Amino acid sequence: MHHRQVSRYLTFICAATLALVMTANSTAQTVPGCGTLSSSGQYGPFDYRKDRDKLPIVDNAHFTTEIESLIRGKTSSVGAELDYTLRAFPNHHRALLAMMRLSERDKDPKPHGSNYTISCWFLRAVQFKPDDVVVRMLYAKFLAKSNQLAEAIQQLDIADGYAKDNAFTHYNIGLHFFDLKEYDKALIQAHKAIEYGYDSLALRERLQGVEKWRDPSKPDASDAKQSPANSVEESKSNKG
Repeated sequence: MHHRQVSRYLTFICAATLALVMTANSTAQTVPGCGTLSSSGQYGPFDYRKDRDKLPIVDNAHFTTEIESLIRGKTSSVGAELDYTLRAFPNHHRALLAMMRLSERDKDPKPHGSNYTISCWFLRAVQFKPDDVVVRMLYAKFLAKSNQLAEAIQQLDIADGYAKDNAFTHYNIGLHFFDLKEYDKALIQAHKAIEYGYDSLALRERLQGVEKWRDPSKPDASDAKQSPANSVEESKSNKG
């Protein structure tokens, strides 16, 4: 094979590989029924938790105090401003909450100016960053208000898995479970929060108020393993 033919062949292989990668990425970024998470010319998408340096360019223009308060937009309608914010930062916690409040206020699942329903915005957020527990809790709150209790509980169960050893997160998940009257699950979260170092009275007192509080169980002293010193003494005693 001549050098020119080899060069053309390698160029073809690289182009084909790039096309496959772009197709795979595009498929991975598609949210069924709710568009895609990225498109040509769009700013983002960025992670609200980690890409804080990129946040001001969006917040200063499309998520001002008046927009968050649902008073008026800066360059367009409030719904359109929130739409832009959530396309740039799909897991923007405060913007998700504002879009949810706008939907409730206007009694419209797809507020004026928004390209998607509030349900879609949450689906986009959880697909974009599945481990964002704040999004999971906000989504659970929305589902509960929509009388989708089983789905709300499912979101909190997922959040529990991602919370790991974060005591404050387990505590907040417990509060959400309590609001759903899932007292046993709320108690488990309260115990986890205590185990990891956060013991606030609010959740404890709420559970006590419905007679569902129990102190975390402690290891039975009779089941505790003997210390090395005790083991040595017992061994000497047996030999004697």
